[in-house]
Amino acid sequence: MHYICPVIIKFFPAMIENKELFTTADGSKTFFLPELNEYYHSHHGAIQEARHVFLKNGLAEKSAQKQLSILEVGFGTGLNAFLTAIEAANKQLEINYTGLEAFPLTSQEAQEMAYTSNPDLELFDDLFSEIHATNWGEFSQINSNFKLKKIKETLQQTSFENESFDLVYFDAFGPRVQPELWTEALFAKIYAALKPGGILVTYCAKGQVKRDLKSAGFNVETLDGPPGKREMIRAGK
Repeated sequence: MHYICPVIIKFFPAMIENKELFTTADGSKTFFLPELNEYYHSHHGAIQEARHVFLKNGLAEKSAQKQLSILEVGFGTGLNAFLTAIEAANKQLEINYTGLEAFPLTSQEAQEMAYTSNPDLELFDDLFSEIHATNWGEFSQINSNFKLKKIKETLQQTSFENESFDLVYFDAFGPRVQPELWTEALFAKIYAALKPGGILVTYCAKGQVKRDLKSAGFNVETLDGPPGKREMIRAGK
């Protein structure tokens, strides 16, 4: 894990203001942050990464429950919430979804993602717009299967009730950029917030992240990653 000096962390909001729209390898959009040399999603494919990491290896593992409470760390462009809402309707799941995002996109930036230009998502333009239009800080019924609460706070600032989530999508910027989010202490906080049998999934598979998850109490699996990435992590309580 790389060290990021406190000055960079202090001015992190300013460093993400300069976003460049980028078309990933699967044709879906993301943002590139030149000052941080970081993408919001994998440049190998934003949608295919989200589907592989969070839906296939996260949501699908818990969907037999039918009623799920999900936490996303790093709401970002809303892509994971959007795809999860669609899957909830397809599989008749009841999902309460909490998304943490300290630095939300503007409405214009969200629309620039144009995810509904993807052929299998083109019928869901209203759904994506509703996800971004809904108020922050309160649960809103997005559709009959999906309730969303967006919280404009950091993971450090937010308090959770113990054993309140079935599934965590950990989609923060990587440890090189935001090392303060990938710590044993914060993983322990998430562990306490997970119900027994709950899981955390993330695109990251760094050795130090695995060790910190294990130290926080998780059982850690290394799984095949999405296209362009060799591995990912699934960690269970």
